[in-house]
Amino acid sequence: MEAAVGDARQRLEERSLAPLRRTGPLYYGLILALLLVIAWGAYVYFYQAQEGLIVTGMRDRLSWGLYISLFVFFIGASMAGTFVSAILRITQAGWRKPVTRSAEMVTVAALVVAALFVTFDIGRPDRLLFLIIYGRWESPLIWDIYGLSTYLVGSLIYLYAALIPDLAFVRDRLGDSVPALKRWFWDAFSLGWTGTPSQHRYLSIILVTMMILMVPVAVMMHTVTSWIFAMTLREPWDSPLFGIYFVGGAIFSGTGIIIILMAVLRKVQHLEEFITEKHFSYLGYLMAAFALIMIFFNANEFVTHAYKLRGHIALHLQETFVGTLAPYFWTYFWGGLILPVVIVALPFTRNVAGLVVAAVLVNIGMFLERYLIVVGGMHLPLNPYPVPTYTPTWVEWSLMAAGASVFVLIIAVMVKLVPSMAVWEMLEEPAGEGDLGEAQPQRAARTARGGVQ
Repeated sequence: MEAAVGDARQRLEERSLAPLRRTGPLYYGLILALLLVIAWGAYVYFYQAQEGLIVTGMRDRLSWGLYISLFVFFIGASMAGTFVSAILRITQAGWRKPVTRSAEMVTVAALVVAALFVTFDIGRPDRLLFLIIYGRWESPLIWDIYGLSTYLVGSLIYLYAALIPDLAFVRDRLGDSVPALKRWFWDAFSLGWTGTPSQHRYLSIILVTMMILMVPVAVMMHTVTSWIFAMTLREPWDSPLFGIYFVGGAIFSGTGIIIILMAVLRKVQHLEEFITEKHFSYLGYLMAAFALIMIFFNANEFVTHAYKLRGHIALHLQETFVGTLAPYFWTYFWGGLILPVVIVALPFTRNVAGLVVAAVLVNIGMFLERYLIVVGGMHLPLNPYPVPTYTPTWVEWSLMAAGASVFVLIIAVMVKLVPSMAVWEMLEEPAGEGDLGEAQPQRAARTARGGVQ
């Protein structure tokens, strides 16, 4: 058994180092495509800054649209990274080790992109500085800005602390076989790590401290984001449930993004032996559980609103269920909530491909749900005016594509600088325990079935 685990550890090292050692033309093609989209987005942003927000579909009676919807979506995507990684580490779940790195990378990338969409939405970039310097502390907008900054800094510290042993591992294994810039990066940021007991003890203290801190910080961040809506006088947003509603939705959509990222890395980096169907199944169960929670929250919100029909709520419900917003709502409900639960529940669809489909549906649905919250809430006139209309323009779609490209680019760069799994944790587990202990039997089973040798 020990020999089998030793072979599995050797294969783990080889598979983890291969993407850092070699880069193929497809990767360079991806990077070039992302940079072209980002360059186009930069041009469009300067065009918007010069011409003003009149080039978007937003107007005085509907002043939030696609940008704020995407801000809330990417803030939500960041939640699962922190929540899944920190909770799994705190509970010492043995299956967490191939999962946590993907979760932590999603958190950092999503927070950076979320901040971009705030910048896009305020129009002139200098307004962001004025908001920080002259903002009113009684405004939830200011709470959100400082919450986002705290969350991003904490997530970077948490990700970096968990990376230090792997940076040293890569530094020691690859040595002079890679370009000098990469060698400098690994040598500088590994902080002289040699794996001594004292270093492990200090690292454990840092990780435990950050785990304990990041869970409440993440919950705070998503609660404060919900207060931007719930503390206004707009009737569709007048709900004390919004805090827990946003936290639940964030874990729901973020888990889906982790599943998608893990599936891509598993395929591209040939990590099938270490990122197994078990990991996807466990994350699928978590995603299905939060789908049921979201169904409950939606039912609770709409039933209480429909029972009272206060003010313009009747118009809001009509627009949502049978009016102009109905296609978005029913796509979100059936495609983003019900269908993913069915996919996870059925044994013949509860596999890697099925769960990736479910995760894609979840994130499409949750984007539509964010859009419904933002645009649907703005849809109701505060004065006796006709219901305003809103359609995103090419400017907004271009900046959406640029923001999504930044998200992918950050992760693509990360996986070329650091291993995409927490290799140091996987290598330190005792023989016969965790994923390395299972790797050899799983590999033998695949070989018996005629799978990859």
